[in-house]
Amino acid sequence: MTFKRRVAAATLVAALAIVPIARAHAEEADAESLVNALNAVFGSHKGQRAAHPHGVCVKGNFVASPDAASLTKAQHFNSKTPVGVIARFSMAGGDPNASNAQKDNPRGFAIHFDLGKDTTTDLVMISDPVFVARDPDQFLKLLTTVATHDNAKIGEYFKENPNSTRAAAWLNARPVPASFGTVDYWGVHAFTATNGEGKKQVFKYKAIPVAGDVGISDDEAKKKDPDFYRPELKDRFAKGPVEFKLTAILGQPGDPTDDPTELWPEDQRKSITLGTLSITGFEDQATCDGGIFDPTNLTDGIDGPENDKIFPMRSQAYAVSFSRRAAP
Repeated sequence: MTFKRRVAAATLVAALAIVPIARAHAEEADAESLVNALNAVFGSHKGQRAAHPHGVCVKGNFVASPDAASLTKAQHFNSKTPVGVIARFSMAGGDPNASNAQKDNPRGFAIHFDLGKDTTTDLVMISDPVFVARDPDQFLKLLTTVATHDNAKIGEYFKENPNSTRAAAWLNARPVPASFGTVDYWGVHAFTATNGEGKKQVFKYKAIPVAGDVGISDDEAKKKDPDFYRPELKDRFAKGPVEFKLTAILGQPGDPTDDPTELWPEDQRKSITLGTLSITGFEDQATCDGGIFDPTNLTDGIDGPENDKIFPMRSQAYAVSFSRRAAP
């Protein structure tokens, strides 16, 4: 599997994204300003992603559950044979040397499904159920404030924007994940599934590790090598695949679909098992670096949120980042 088609799209989007745009005010966000702001916080690292640069490329397959067809007609959720995947586990933020022991830093799990005939669809998840900003303008304000390194300004930002504190609060209330393969991952955006009968259902993705949600103490984490997840995964692969149950949390009327900082009451919602993701081994890093994992790269039977402004901006910002790291 390659990223050939997605590279072409990413390059085009990036070319469009850097065209000057008339802004309503000085702090209105676009893809380029967000990538610049990430670089201001974490530094600019040649050849690296602006976000989630510390990661590992892996491969595997997805086997659909018989229940998935009741939710969606999407090809990979109705396939009678395993669907090949290329995936990437990562640490959030923009530091290519981010320690795997960081508690308040989300882990990322991006998946590229091979639908055949040079057709793909992507799914991008993180290890907490909410994002740090409701829209690109708020995200830009957060990043530019953090980049000042002024504790008073940063504290004032979080006081005025309490929704930006939810992600860190979630992560800090839980142990450091023992592995990329032993932590839950969520798609923070609300999607709409359409099944073969035309029935629509709003949902959010969640991947649940078959090995269980396993963490380590803060003291244990401090003793670990900063890149301990890679050898840990190697040991796991020697014993068998790293598996996740991919589920759909079913939304109800009133559940917010336009704000990824809002938490759904998951324990009060029904869910459907979509299938099993089996990560079987490492893949050449160049495979993952050859394109982008694009959350807006969807397929028939799955639609993205209409009014969530973070959702489309992610694709545009990833494309700008790709154009920069791919430049000679």
